[in-house]
Amino acid sequence: MYINSGYLHNSLIDFKDKSKPLTVGSCGTYRLKNHPRLPTYRPRGRVDYQILYVSAGTAHFHFDNEENETLVTAGNMVLYRPKEFQKYEYYGVDKTEVYWIHFTGNDVKNILRSYGISDDMRVFYVGTSLEFPRIFKRAITELQRCRPHYEEVLVLLLRQLLIAIHRKVTKERNLSNEYLDTEMDIAAQYFNDYYNTDIRIEEYAVSRGMSVSWFIRNFKRYTQMTPMQYIVSIRIANAQMLLEGTSYTISEIGHIVGYDNPLYFSRLFHKQKGCSPSEYRKRAEISKSVSPDNGPSAQ
Repeated sequence: MYINSGYLHNSLIDFKDKSKPLTVGSCGTYRLKNHPRLPTYRPRGRVDYQILYVSAGTAHFHFDNEENETLVTAGNMVLYRPKEFQKYEYYGVDKTEVYWIHFTGNDVKNILRSYGISDDMRVFYVGTSLEFPRIFKRAITELQRCRPHYEEVLVLLLRQLLIAIHRKVTKERNLSNEYLDTEMDIAAQYFNDYYNTDIRIEEYAVSRGMSVSWFIRNFKRYTQMTPMQYIVSIRIANAQMLLEGTSYTISEIGHIVGYDNPLYFSRLFHKQKGCSPSEYRKRAEISKSVSPDNGPSAQ
């Protein structure tokens, strides 16, 4: 199981703050593979708002009462409002990956409405775009590093997330766009699931009945990256997590994310991030002095 999270002022206690329109309290991610079960049970809910994004696998939610069970699959967002009953579980067998963010403020309800999230919306599909994990990961980093003006940056990131949700929820699609979006969603999810294997873009396109040039061109329109750039971005992002949170060697991390040649991995990492993996790890160790406790029960 992988866990990474950040909390405002290093406090795991939920809170409400009516002094500003929006305040982000915490943000994090869970990724289950072998861990059997990760449950959350809050019969009285929380005092803040929470958005959860299922980026991979399936999550089990019980809305309103314990007996009801709703399977929420990858690409869906779940919104909890203050004091709403909360019960949900993630299972290792489902290979669930979830991102979450807590927020409060004196105008949250109207802000959500302005981004197309009505009062009765609880689960809504937004797709498995890499855009959403990127926003969550940036928010986690801001909460962990506490750099100047980070609270303002967190609000901007939350608004960016709400804008991205609004665009997905309200997007008008014709038949051809539905086919295109479906195929690009499938491709993006496939690359997320198998990013550390030897993916051949040409073979994938042919397997889906698409010409290679058409697939690459439309995938780039969909994600703003070519398929290989997309795969590399996932590999490097996961390498960053392993460098920050594990004691694996550089060679082992390279192998885990899909590079058998450690020298090539180091060169590629340096090209993407401007520093070598070992330099990145040293910087991360320095910044850990302000990192919060990542307890799974405090999500």
